[in-house]
Amino acid sequence: MSKADVLFVNMCRDILDNGFSSEGQKVRAKWEDGTPAHTIKRFGVVNRYDLQEEFPALTLRPTYIKSAVDEMLWIWQKKSNKVSDLNSTIWDEWADSDGTIGKAYGYQMGIKYRFAQGEMDQTDNVIWQLKNTPYSRRIMTNIYNFADLKEMNLEPCAYSMTFNVTENRLNGILNQRSQDVLAANNWNVVQYAVLIHMLAQVTGLVPGELVHVIADAHIYDRHVDIVREMIERPQYPAPKFSLNPEIKDFYDFTLADIKIEDYQKNPQIKNIPIAI
Repeated sequence: MSKADVLFVNMCRDILDNGFSSEGQKVRAKWEDGTPAHTIKRFGVVNRYDLQEEFPALTLRPTYIKSAVDEMLWIWQKKSNKVSDLNSTIWDEWADSDGTIGKAYGYQMGIKYRFAQGEMDQTDNVIWQLKNTPYSRRIMTNIYNFADLKEMNLEPCAYSMTFNVTENRLNGILNQRSQDVLAANNWNVVQYAVLIHMLAQVTGLVPGELVHVIADAHIYDRHVDIVREMIERPQYPAPKFSLNPEIKDFYDFTLADIKIEDYQKNPQIKNIPIAI
């Protein structure tokens, strides 16, 4: 069975059984009909995924892996804030009249800083350090730029990565301030699992562990029954994942270089309501 399924089920049960409900509290998020979108949450959830053991895709319902990776590359590789640079419409509702999401996500990754080795952006700094100083304890990114928050159409949820090399294994910690567990959990997990695979390949390392730290892991009130049904579904083995071994430059990766095989999964859950 997929270990990602086991972690997801345990997390959801813990939230539902032991979480804090925001009912009676003032909340920012609303449903499309204007009703306050309340949640049940747990603070400080940590899930660990060993990428040597399996690729951590849920089988409880399908994760659109290539669409998730497309968004990750939009941020880390294209360093874009233009929704037209995506192959999906997931960011359209956040776009301004100029077709951008403001100074958020990829915009922040593309800002150049003066590092000891020269001027470069955060993606290039990570790659340089992994190649030249892999045992550094300072290989990090952060897109929660307080100076630009007012010019972001959405403040970043997954905002920081810390990379750490143990022997020849590339590990990463993904820090997330908030997460809609049903809608986004495995989406983010597969994104950053693939990022670790890609960075490991182009820097002569092997994928290690992804540690996902979520400050506020929540299930929305209108998702509770969906989650209860979903976590009782059958669980299947994780799919097989591979990258085109010919790619040696991070900026050469495309969605065509990703291969997903033997992905057995339950039916998709359609029309999940999204709080805004």
